Amino acid sequence: MPDFSKSISVIIPAYNIEDLLEKCVDSVAAQDYPKDLLQIIVVDDGSTDGTPKKADELADKYSNVQVIHKKNGGSSSARNVGIDAATGDYLGFVDSDDYISGIMYSSMMEAAMRTGADMIQIARDEISESGDKLPDVLERFDKEKEITPAEHLRTLLMHTGDASFCTKLTKRELFTEDMRFPEGELNEDFYLMIHMLQKVNKLVLLPEATYHVFYRTGSNSRKKAQDKDYFPPVFTDIVRNADVALDLVKKSSPELVPVAYRFGFVQRLDYLLHIPISKMTADNSFYKKVVSDLRSGFGRMLTNKYLTAKQKVYLTLLTVTPKGVRTLHARIRGL
Repeated sequence: MPDFSKSISVIIPAYNIEDLLEKCVDSVAAQDYPKDLLQIIVVDDGSTDGTPKKADELADKYSNVQVIHKKNGGSSSARNVGIDAATGDYLGFVDSDDYISGIMYSSMMEAAMRTGADMIQIARDEISESGDKLPDVLERFDKEKEITPAEHLRTLLMHTGDASFCTKLTKRELFTEDMRFPEGELNEDFYLMIHMLQKVNKLVLLPEATYHVFYRTGSNSRKKAQDKDYFPPVFTDIVRNADVALDLVKKSSPELVPVAYRFGFVQRLDYLLHIPISKMTADNSFYKKVVSDLRSGFGRMLTNKYLTAKQKVYLTLLTVTPKGVRTLHARIRGL
């Protein structure tokens, strides 16, 4: 193992997660990184179950675990509180229903010290509630890559990159007062990532899948299968963030403008494919604006070379008659 000298703070926001929190914290505490250089901060975000007690027990169990109890404010709020308490040279984040392999932070720090990169990323896999490994969400690669911030931004806009801060080790100095997670939003990683990339020197991507996402039904960004009218708010947030991304790209990376427009079209397609038909109504102002955006940008959509033919077909149908297409599709599927 290299002679590490830099410290790491790992922030774990926790809300009503008493059954999974211990596995998460245990996996972070079991890192082969020097214990005296690894600060673990569990932020209890106003939990109403046994999470606060479990978190305090874990702090008693591990000398490098500290717990912060706060009023409920959402994941971004909890992360920001953790950032304020962090003392490490680098910051990492782990969601409280996930877990990590024992070599994750040592391998990331080795790459950071060797390359001088402000941000290191590792690969991830996804595990179902039954314990089975799910298909990879993102494209996997078999060797280390060094990329520029602009290249990473392009992969995010093409839906091939990873915006999550949980798969990153990032220099703490980048988390300035104006570089925090947006509170009250989902898809918060993407928002902060596209802004922080303006300050990053370079990124190094590692191929090992050492971050393990536990795919838990009913979590913030996942639809509850038993509730056909449930519409996760993340689908409205991804549309808003697409507009934020377009504005940012126009100012800082004009060469990526066509890719940013493509991103906005795909995000709106995702929205229209997931919104329950019952919510596709005239009094739903956000839904109406999504459709209006597609209609006003129809020509730009048809000529965008980054959209696939299939995406253009779906977008065309949903632009012309969104509710009709969704209703017909539901009948065909017998829903």
